[in-house]
Amino acid sequence: MAVTRATKVEELQDLEKAFKGTDSAVLVDYRGLKVPEVTELRRQIRRARGNYKVVKNTLAKRALAGTAFESLSEHFVGTTAVAYAGEDPVALAKVLTTFAKTAPALQIKAAVVQGRAIKAAEVSDLATMPGKPELYAMLLGTLQAPMVNLVRVLSAVPRDLVNVLANAEKARA
Repeated sequence: MAVTRATKVEELQDLEKAFKGTDSAVLVDYRGLKVPEVTELRRQIRRARGNYKVVKNTLAKRALAGTAFESLSEHFVGTTAVAYAGEDPVALAKVLTTFAKTAPALQIKAAVVQGRAIKAAEVSDLATMPGKPELYAMLLGTLQAPMVNLVRVLSAVPRDLVNVLANAEKARA
């Protein structure tokens, strides 16, 4: 099936819309992956609320023009796919690095995370960071700590009094 100009324009518009709707994208080289592996990768990326798209290099370079992802244009060489997520770049990085360990054919080329270009090695560093749910839990624990400590201090005096009275009663008996 021949690719017409209309389908290329439509694909270009889809890519532009995808790049404008996200703040993080990772370029990967998928050469050597088998179809079931790519299907599993897509499934895992969807679970992380991300998208995975195999792109044509020339169309992707055009779609990147004027966006925060313009620094990625030099990496569109050979077989290239784009994984992007709008909500949690850490979850996307975790999925890609974990999958790359099980399928070494997947190579991370480069990424842009919240407007900042990063190298492939930095994507694995990003994957070691806690994700949004973990950060929310840590923040909640930090916010609750003063109140919890105050309750412990205030309840310590009556608790200690009850312990002293209980020990005094045992000593009389």
